Amino acid sequence: MVLLNNTITSAALPDMQQRLHTTLTGLQWIVNGYVIAVAMLLLAGGVFADRFGGKRIFLGGMAVFTLASLLCSLCATVGWLLAARILQGIGAAALSPASLALLASGYPVLQDRVKAIGQWATFSGIGLAVGPAAGGILVEAFDWRAIFLINIPIGVVTLVVGARILPERRNPDAPPLDLPGQVLALLVVGTLTFGLIEAGELGWTSPLILSCFGATIILLALFLTIEARVAAPMLPLRLFKLRLFTVSNVAMTIVGFGLMGSGFFFSQFFVTVQGHSVMGAAMETLPCSIAMVVCSPYAARIAARFGFRSVVTVGLVLAGAGLVTMASVDANTPYLNVWWRLAITGVGFGLTMSPLTGAAISSVGPREGGLASGISSTTRQIGSVFGVAVLGAIVRTRQEHGASFGSGLNTAFLTAGVVTLVSAVFTALWLVRQQQAPAADVPPTIRTPDRQLTGSRS
Repeated sequence: MVLLNNTITSAALPDMQQRLHTTLTGLQWIVNGYVIAVAMLLLAGGVFADRFGGKRIFLGGMAVFTLASLLCSLCATVGWLLAARILQGIGAAALSPASLALLASGYPVLQDRVKAIGQWATFSGIGLAVGPAAGGILVEAFDWRAIFLINIPIGVVTLVVGARILPERRNPDAPPLDLPGQVLALLVVGTLTFGLIEAGELGWTSPLILSCFGATIILLALFLTIEARVAAPMLPLRLFKLRLFTVSNVAMTIVGFGLMGSGFFFSQFFVTVQGHSVMGAAMETLPCSIAMVVCSPYAARIAARFGFRSVVTVGLVLAGAGLVTMASVDANTPYLNVWWRLAITGVGFGLTMSPLTGAAISSVGPREGGLASGISSTTRQIGSVFGVAVLGAIVRTRQEHGASFGSGLNTAFLTAGVVTLVSAVFTALWLVRQQQAPAADVPPTIRTPDRQLTGSRS
């Protein structure tokens, strides 16, 4: 449910734009409101799950998520929908890491826990990949509200069953919440995102936009200062002294940037530029989704055999090449000349996420693997936020200079592809193997999602 909501909205964007009478800026906020909340609160959700118990936080997060989904379906304006989406993201940021904490406590035997987390990661990946297609089917059959209503029966059943069968365990040694760091991180990302999205409408030299960028620099400096001094920082800066950890997280940010930034426009290309139906657009984006679903489960195994650097670099090259080729499609390009571009993009991104998370985990000690996994997930979400914001700003800027929406999309796809290809060079040069902790060491506390490569470490 959490990762499905990252991508299912993209299929509903054309219908939202028409029914809510909004602009591209409004659509960007509808997507990013949710993603920002998830990205900024994931680590805090893991701390709360450890401190107050996985069951309590999981059920609380599910209740908030379900209620917010109902509110989303009732909204008649973009402003209210944005508020409900942020609330939905808050619920998601609580229930996602809590679900992993419950799995960790429910399977005390390491081998069983590895299998359970592997299945968790598989379902998460499927949810991320099938979102556009599922959204298209629901929107075509009903309207955009259906993508939120589908969460309500699932949430209610989960709450009823979970309250009866889930065990309650907590970690008395859990670290305290770094509230100043959490607030500053939220302000940094929120201020920068506001500047990037609204610049397309207000102008890049607008006093408000320039003030946002200036405030971002100041807030970032304050955040880094506090994180360097507090006893239990939400983002331990010492981890970034490890080259493998730093490079893997930078690359994961680019993956989020390219995947979500371009995915934001796939359905809009088929509907707005080529004039297809919402259902048709959903089916036409399937090559990217299917390729990710097929490749993701094997990426960890391939990386375990050939190394993180080789697999991630190849994946980024393929994803970047696919996005660059998307820069040449237009209203007259037949689908037979489009689907393979999407498939290459999906294969590329499918090969990157698990190995990058595994690289981040393997770069730290075994007791910090959960934290490393959570940071990796957070950097991908932050990349997603910036991808939607930056590529949307590029499209808006091109339109303001007289270009068509389709030409703006071509520039956005080209930008995403070039950035992804540059990151491939970066990983090829710097993503090196690092000595892993012995398998007999104590496994890390699991606090946050996306530990896709856990199985490959055994």
